[in-house]
Order: sequence, then structure tokens, then C-alpha cells
Amino acid sequence: MVPAVTAKYDWILAITTIAFVFSAFGNGANDVANSYATSVAARTLNMATAGVLAVITEFIGAVALGARVTSTIKNGIIGIGRFKGKPGALMLAMGCAEVGSATWLMVATRMGFPVSTTQTVVGALIGVGFASGAPVTWAWEKGSVSQVAASWGIAPLIAAAFSALIFATLKYSVLERRDPLKWAMRLIPFYLAITGAILALFIVVEAPTAPSLEEFGAGKAAGIILGVFAGCLVIAYVFFMPYFHRRLVKNDTRVKFYHIPMGPLLLKDDVPLYYPSKSDTVVINYYEDAYGEVLAGQKTGGQQRATENDDSTTTSPEILAKTAPAERLNGDEEKNLNSLNSTPQIKPRKKHLGPTERFIDPVRDLSWTNPKKYWGYIKWMLLQGVTRDVVSHDSPALREIHARASRYDDRVEHLWTYCQVASAMMMSIAHGSNDVANAVGPWAAVYSTYHAGVVETKAPTPVWFLVVAGLLLGIGFWFFGYHIVRALGNKITQMSPTRGFSVELGAAITVLLASRLGLPVSTTQCLTGASMGTALMNYDLGAVNWRQLGWIGAGWVLTLPCAGLVSGLLCLMALNTPHL
Repeated sequence: MVPAVTAKYDWILAITTIAFVFSAFGNGANDVANSYATSVAARTLNMATAGVLAVITEFIGAVALGARVTSTIKNGIIGIGRFKGKPGALMLAMGCAEVGSATWLMVATRMGFPVSTTQTVVGALIGVGFASGAPVTWAWEKGSVSQVAASWGIAPLIAAAFSALIFATLKYSVLERRDPLKWAMRLIPFYLAITGAILALFIVVEAPTAPSLEEFGAGKAAGIILGVFAGCLVIAYVFFMPYFHRRLVKNDTRVKFYHIPMGPLLLKDDVPLYYPSKSDTVVINYYEDAYGEVLAGQKTGGQQRATENDDSTTTSPEILAKTAPAERLNGDEEKNLNSLNSTPQIKPRKKHLGPTERFIDPVRDLSWTNPKKYWGYIKWMLLQGVTRDVVSHDSPALREIHARASRYDDRVEHLWTYCQVASAMMMSIAHGSNDVANAVGPWAAVYSTYHAGVVETKAPTPVWFLVVAGLLLGIGFWFFGYHIVRALGNKITQMSPTRGFSVELGAAITVLLASRLGLPVSTTQCLTGASMGTALMNYDLGAVNWRQLGWIGAGWVLTLPCAGLVSGLLCLMALNTPHL
């Protein structure tokens, strides 16, 4: 039975619930896209596969690892004493905060601003605090506005340093050695094991339901790291290495990732394969865009436009090593004949079909009595967000930026796709476990206060809250996340699996260390800074899209005032509205 004091405010609960749906959806479209942006940009995953993984990983993170007790006042950013004895006012304030958060997340995502959902909620609460007269925490302390603002500069720089260091070790130990594939085969088991160990610790420490590192104990933490490292190393040598050897050394085009469980059997020459692939290529070209063009490694690629063919489409540049004799390569190992011949020859420029061209145009002239027409429109609605081109950015400026990035052996790049996918999934699980509270918090406050009839500062979060939020996070990425994938992927620099791996692992390490030091960093800002750090390892400032970084930084600065303005104005008008 709902208490009489709050029963009359059921309309606030209804509006907040609607806002929660949009807030969780926008959270998924913006923040979840961060986790998978580099994997999609590097062609390690396509948007559809990333979308399916996002739904699964966000759901696991939210439901299995999500907090069971959600703090209704995020980070203590405003004082709760102002609402003492006034449950209706608290419901109104939290409802306005949810509306403000949802509004800014949807607008920011549509504009291509990768923003912090945590800072969005903080901004919304600041606006509510101003409107209601509740005190706002400005002083330098944990979760304060000052620390949030400081994180805009701290987080990207730390992440940039870590990702640059990781890519530097990879660049000089593998990518630019005389025989990169040989060194890659030697070192990939250790990279797989190190990645698994770091990400295991990331999940253990970052999960809201886990004890603090001090309570957990350094010995147990070290045991987890060493145990996972040893386990991953064994798995790598037993299962992955035979698969890599058969596919990349023996060039067996029939072998695909689902043959990894066969392990040592793949070393036999006559082993029968279940569901052998019919592909005629060993690995794909990880530097090719959706139109079949490769720009990386060509300093003037943005200025040299290929001639047009009869179909008025441009022909992509030919790979230099295919036509140039060895002496013309000046000993540059990354452009040697064997390395670049591992990639299929680039075909004439292709045309990427968008959702409308793919699903609507074929059935446009059909009668509405034809079921195929309805099926075409259904596919157009359901696959709208995962069939767009988020890899290519066909502008002269970006072509020039991509051309300045170094290009490496696609066989070596392929080895690091497995590390990259693992790190992206772990980042997504961690996001689901932590940031689900950003959408659930205000809604849970309104829901619990409505049913209790008194102000609830901490509310037990029902599992079904987390189930709904987890699904909405994944669905948000599926339908709307392509905006952020496009903004964070190749629009900053030319991405590849080795670069994407360095970006994701560098960001994960930054978030892990910052959380131990009590610094309020954002995963979004860490990934952006990590992308910049990896891009700078081309040793060419022209290989970084500084204009895009400035655009993203502007989104961070606008987050607090915009979210606060929406929620604050709504709350101010509602609290001071005249009555008949």
C-alpha cells in the first residue's frame, strides 16, 4: 500500500520512469560505444557483432556485478538535508535530474559527443541543487565538482601515457622488427596472458559488489594476477598457438576462430575440420575502409585521388610492394613484399550500402499487400544502427591524417584482434557493473521514496531494475551507438588491432589505478586520451585529428552546464509553479 503522503505524486514516478528509459538508452548509446569503438574501427568486429556482444556484456555487468544498493545522491554531490520531511520534493528533484541526464545524453550522442555519463548525472544534480537550494559540494574532496572538473585534463593525459607506452613496447618488440610475424608468434602468448591478468584484476577491483583492495588484500590480488596469467599462458600455448600456426604460417584459409578448441590437432597435416571456411583469404585487410581503400602508410594519400572508372567510382591506391622491386623499399620492413602480400589485393572502390539502400530500396516499388515490403521495413527499423558505415570518413582532411599513420603486417595485426576483443568485453562488463547506477540511481530514489513515504537516501535496488537497465544499455548501443563509434574510432586517427588493443588496455589500467587513488576519472575520457597517445606513436602530429579532439573536449566542458541547466530549470519551474 502506497502511503498517502506520496500516493498523489504517482505522476512524478511515471515521468521519471520514462526518463529512466531514455537515460539508460542514452547511457548505452554513448558509454557502451566507447568500449567497442576501437574494435569496430579496426575492423576486428563489425557493428552487428559488437552490438550482440554489447547486449550480453552489459547485461552481465549490470545484473551479475551491479550494485544491490544504489546511492540515490550520486557521490554526495548535493546535501540531502534540504529534503528532510519532504518526500514529494525529493521525488520531484530526482525526477528532474533523470530528465536532465536523459536529455543531455541523447543530444550529446546525436551530435557525436562522447561524454561521461557519471558527469552528466553530477551536472543534473548540480542543477537540481541550485533550483532547490540544496548545498552543492564544491570543495576539493572525493566526488566533488572540483575533482570532476580536474579529471577533464588528468584522465586523458594519464591514459595517453599508458597507451603510448604499451604501443611502444609492441611497436619495437614486434611490429618494426626484421621478421615481425616470427616475433609476434613468440610474444603473443605472453600478451594474451598479461591482458587476461590485468583485466581479471580490473573486474575484481572495479565491481561495486567487491571489497576494496585493502579489504581484499594485496596477497589475494597478486594471487589472482599470477593465477590468471599462468592459466591464460597455458591456454594460449595449448589452443591458440596451433590455431595461429596453421592459419598464419601454413596459410590454411579453411581455419577460422571456431576451430581454436581443436588445439594440438591443428598441427596435423591431414586433420579433418568441422565446418571448414570457404574463404580464399587468410586474413582481412585491417587498414581497408568500407569502400575498399587503404590510406595508411602513404604520406600524401589525402592529396592523391585515384582516377575515376566507368562507374564513376574511384580506384584505391595500389600497395607499393606489389609493383615495386625490393630495392625501392629502402629496407623498410613494414613495407616488405611478404608482409604486404599477406593482404588480398585491393579491388576497385566499392559502394557501401546504408540501411535505406539495403532494406528499403529493394522493396520500395512493391505493393503493401506483399509481405516482403513489411519485412524490408522491419529490417530497416531493427538493423538501423548496425548497418551504417562507421569505419570510413571520406573527407580530404581525414584522408591525409590516415595516410600519415604507419601500416603494419595484417597477419601480425590479426594476432592482436583476440586481445582487443577480450579487453573490449571486459571494459563493457565493468561499465555495466558501475555505470548502471547512473541511470538507476535517481529512478530508484523516486521509486523507493514513493513506496516508503519518507526520504530514502539509500535504496535497495531490486534485481529487475538491473535487468531492465542492463537490457536498455545494450539496446542503446544497438540502435544509436554508431554516432559515438564513428566519433571515437577512425575519426581521431587510423585505427588497427594493435593500436586498438593499446588504447583499450591503456584506458583500463588508467581507470584501475585512478580508482585506487580516489581520482574520479571517466572511461570515456580515458579512451579518448588513450587514442591520442597511440596516435602520437606515429611520431607525426599530422596523424592526429586535433580538431576532433577539440570537439570531444568541448562536449566534456558542456556536460555539466547543459545537464544542469535542463534539470535545474525544470525543477525551478516545478517548485515555483502557481496553483489554481
